[in-house]
Parts: sequence; C-alpha cells; structure tokens
Amino acid sequence: MNRTIVARSLRALLVACGVIVVLVVVVEWSGRVLGPGPLEILMPFVAVVLAALGLGAVQPRIDRVVERLTHHREVTPYSSLAAAAARIRAGALEQALPGLAQVLADGTGATRAVVWLAVGDRLVGAAEHPSPGSENRADAVENLAVLLARPEVDHVVPVLDGTVLRAALTITKPGAPITPGDKELVRDVANGAALLLRGVALNAELAERVRRADDLAQELQASRQRLARAREVERRRLVMELGNATSVRLAALRSDVAAAGAELCHTPEDAESVQRALTRARVALDELLDRFRLIARGVYPAVLRDQGPAAALDDVAADLARPVRLTGGLGGRLDYEIESGVYYVVTAALAALAGGAGDGELHVHLDRADGTVMVRIEDPAATKSPEALRGALADERERLTALGGDFTITADTMTTEAAGGSVELCIRLPDRLEPVVDSSVGDELRTP
Repeated sequence: MNRTIVARSLRALLVACGVIVVLVVVVEWSGRVLGPGPLEILMPFVAVVLAALGLGAVQPRIDRVVERLTHHREVTPYSSLAAAAARIRAGALEQALPGLAQVLADGTGATRAVVWLAVGDRLVGAAEHPSPGSENRADAVENLAVLLARPEVDHVVPVLDGTVLRAALTITKPGAPITPGDKELVRDVANGAALLLRGVALNAELAERVRRADDLAQELQASRQRLARAREVERRRLVMELGNATSVRLAALRSDVAAAGAELCHTPEDAESVQRALTRARVALDELLDRFRLIARGVYPAVLRDQGPAAALDDVAADLARPVRLTGGLGGRLDYEIESGVYYVVTAALAALAGGAGDGELHVHLDRADGTVMVRIEDPAATKSPEALRGALADERERLTALGGDFTITADTMTTEAAGGSVELCIRLPDRLEPVVDSSVGDELRTP
C-alpha cells in the first residue's frame, strides 16, 4: 500500500478523533455546568473554534506520530520550497545538492529523486535521495535524451543557462501518477536553484578540465621518459652496429696493408705477392664500405621516408637469405615515428628469423584497423625458439613501448621447448602519436 495514502488517512483519522473528543467534552461539560438555555446552542460552535485552535498547536506532534508509524513525512509544496531555499543558502555543496534531492522526494512523494549535473557532454548523477547503495548509485548518461529514455525516470526538468544545459532534476514514482502539482513543484525548485546548479556545473566542468590537464601532463612526462629510453636503445644499437662493422674488418684491412708493406720491404722485386695482399685489402675495403652503406640505410632509410614502410621492407627483404612474402598495407601514410617503428621492429625480426639456415618462406602481413597498426610475421620453420627471439628483440620492445605498442610471440608445442617449429610474431601499435587519457568524467561528483 502507498505510504502517502496511509499517512494521510492516519492523519485525518487522528484529527477527526481529536475534534470529536473536543466536541464531546465541551458540549457535555457545558450542558452540565450551564444547563438548558440559549448558551447551550452556542457551545458546539465554541467547541469547533477550540478544536481548530488546538489542532494548530498539536499539528507538529500529529505529524511526528504519523511519521513514526508510517515512516513517511507529509510535505506541502510551500514547505518544500522553503526547505529548498534553506538548502540553497546552506553554502556547502555537501548539504545543498543532497538537500535538493530530499526536497524533491519529500515534496512529490517520489521514491527516488536525483540531481544531475552537466559535465562536458555528459550528465553525471551528483546527488540522490534516498541515499543509494553501491549497486544502485547514480551514474552518468550521455545526454538528456538518454536520461529521458530511462525506464526508472518518470519526470525530468532541465536547468538551462540560455541554451546550454547545466543540470537536470528527475523523480521516480513507480505505480503513482505524476500530478500537475508534482510538475510545478519540481519546476519551481529548478528555477529557485538554477543559479546554484549552474555554478556547481561550471565548477564541475572546470574541475574535470583541470583533471584532464593533469592527466595530459603526466602522460607527456611518461612519453618523454619513453622517448629517452628509445634514444638510448637506438644509441646502443648504433654503437653495436658500428663496432661489428669496423672492428673485425678494419683489423683485417690493416693486416693486409701491413703484409703488403712487409713484402715490399723484404722482396721489392716480388710484385705478385704484394699484388695479392693489396687485392685482399681492396676486397676488405669494399666490404667495409658496403657495410657502412647498409648501416647508413638502416639509420636513415630514404625509401621509408619517400615511399613508406611497405616499400622499405620490400627493399630489406631482397637482401635476406630466405624468401619473404609481403602482403597487406597500412592504408596510407602515417606519422614518420610510427612508420619508422614498424620498419625497425620488422627489420630486426626478419634479421633474427632469416639469419639461420631455416627453410620456407617468411610471411609478413601489414594491416591497419580501429586506430591500430598490426604486423603479423609467420615463420613455418623457425630456427630460433620463442625465448631466443624475445631476447633478440628486447631493444625493439623498448622502442615499441615508447610508441605505445608491444608484440607477442606464439608458437606450436614443439617450438616452445626448442627451435624447429612454426612461430608467429604479432606486432601492435597505435596509428597516431597522441596521449590516451581516461574520458570518464564526474566521478568525484557521484554519490558515494
């Protein structure tokens, strides 16, 4: 049974009983004291006046008794507006917003009233009465249309700042109609609290922008740290490449030139041995120059900048010992950092997989979907185990991390223990260089 009906019926019953008691007592007392006469006719009217005056005095006590028995507090529209004004003057949002929700629930007899604030493009439940549990707490909705479509919302009054939505008030009365008086009360509360709600909504929007700025600053700092690690990884790679290219080959070149000089000193007439030493030195010098060209192409691949990663990888595949089949594409050009990240990681993976004596064709597939660049490398006869491949690509994983990506390696059962089975390397990274910040808003305003 509706608590409002029970409360009103009990209140009417108590009032009727009180009036009857006053009438009986006054009429009976006057009849005994005054006796029959003209005054006896006036005593019922006197009793009614006394009952009316007494009712005004005992009305608060009757309300408390009814509230204690039915757990329902009867509120008139006028008292609701007065309570709303008191809540607005409270000053503290912790008192004002929950107080407005309570005023709406009490004034309309609703089982639930919620104050929503516009934060960005969303409406966030900032206060609710009665206080919800953790599973029923007010959340956020995308817009006013979504709020209107909610089955638990029976009536909505938006609070506008010109044409800009700043807040909304909602009530829920399951099994009971929304009366014209309810609509008028909610509208009057919204008009009275419009300035407060607009100010709160603007403060909430400002707080959200400050929070987002802090998140962007933290992401910027993290990006700088990742780029610093990437620079260090690249520096170590170049040092290793130059060391491998120069140490052994330059030592051999020096040995051949020294041998040629020794031959000229000891046997100047023997030109054939000197010629052989100089020939070896020239071959070593050519190899050294080719190696330097290869390093320079790896440091600054002109094909990558001019034609993109697909063409650059096709150029790299032509120099590998194993055949490589390149399929797919990235659907257009991307930021150079993303393209170079794809190029260097795939190049390192191909070098690690094709460096052994494995057979079969390596398959490289490029794809781009839903803001993500994906590269899948399949080796049907891998010469490296997954753990060895992860170790060979450790520096490249740091490069991917700096760009917001990563890679995974999957293999068949036999390959997990040793080399000799199929291996698939899947590389993922975003197609744009921009920080990812949580877009949820208004969490600090929601009812705890």
